[in-house]
Amino acid sequence: MTQVIPLVEYETCFLAPSDLREDDAWRINIQFGDKVTVEWPTPKTGNKWQLTSQGWVGYIPLGEDRGISLLPKVSLQNLFGMLEYAYDLGSFRFLEGLYNCESIHEFYERLAIILARRLLDRAREGLYKAYKEDHEELTYVRGCIDISALSRNPVRSKIPCSFEDHTIDVEDNQIIAWTLHTILRSGICTEWSIHILRKAERVMRNAVSLVPFCDYDCLGRVYNRLNADYDVLHKICRFFLENTGPSQNLGDRTMVPFLVDMARLFELFVARWMSQHLDPRYFLGVQESFTVGEKGKLKMLMDMVLYHRETKTPLCVLDTKYKAHSTVSNDDYYQVVAYADALNCENAVLIYPRQLEYPFDEKPGRIRVKTAVFDINDDLDHSGSSLLEDLLQAFQVQDGITLS
Repeated sequence: MTQVIPLVEYETCFLAPSDLREDDAWRINIQFGDKVTVEWPTPKTGNKWQLTSQGWVGYIPLGEDRGISLLPKVSLQNLFGMLEYAYDLGSFRFLEGLYNCESIHEFYERLAIILARRLLDRAREGLYKAYKEDHEELTYVRGCIDISALSRNPVRSKIPCSFEDHTIDVEDNQIIAWTLHTILRSGICTEWSIHILRKAERVMRNAVSLVPFCDYDCLGRVYNRLNADYDVLHKICRFFLENTGPSQNLGDRTMVPFLVDMARLFELFVARWMSQHLDPRYFLGVQESFTVGEKGKLKMLMDMVLYHRETKTPLCVLDTKYKAHSTVSNDDYYQVVAYADALNCENAVLIYPRQLEYPFDEKPGRIRVKTAVFDINDDLDHSGSSLLEDLLQAFQVQDGITLS
């Protein structure tokens, strides 16, 4: 029988000494210490294990019969809505059935099945092929003779050739193959989904190389009429590769965790939602970098910057802060002021997922800093509209942003 320890983000769970094996505690501490903190049983902890989630959601397998389920504070309905926006999955209209999932664990599994089925459908039509440059020594001439290699060793039984091979062993398919391999290693999927996932993996295994990829390999890819449907496949792959790791191991037995960084998800979600609801006269710069100094050793990375499209003038620097304190911390204040100053912008906003006990709106110098809320526990569209309305009133750009 599987033993699953539930942990809600930023809350502490106390366990009896017999409820957690010490080797599991060491594994959590060493491998996942930044996701879950562990305190050993001592008189200070009431002689109990003390586990505290650090703002991650998902599942950490500790063995085939035990694991830790990291639960969100936000409702699952809103969590799925955030994932829809953050990974651009909603535009493909296949998530309706997933909203009936009762856990992030089940959501992960059902989305994996969607990936497998879409791949199998594409395989029946024929996987995408592209020309790939190859070099090989052959008994006959194929393509062009590699003169450089031949000149280094002219006495040989085979001819070095350079040619292009029309093959399915290309990045578009390798990304999907690696994603399926990663999902199967996660230890999360149950028997009812393993069959179709293994069937999809076998389709790829015979002709596609197993090469490690990361989530950013799924971004900025170019599609044409022959591989247009790979766009959705790679967006699903990005979700799994960004939230399942580590990815550098090729072994079949290592169980890898499925973990969603809620702070990162909140940042992605807010940026995507705002981008889709801004008036065309304005645009949102996301993850913009700014170097300081001649050698550029100091680098600033800003979550979002709101620009006027025609003049390219920065109107406001926006920075998301997932963990809400009672009020703005000194570090958060200095950080966003530095961002605004670097862009010669007079407005900066710190966006939190819930209302602060002491909201902030001050302008001690040239730069005005205020707090705003995108309440992820409320209806997401309503919360987003409230955030935009707050910005309109604060910075008087009402003629430029719609609230729809």
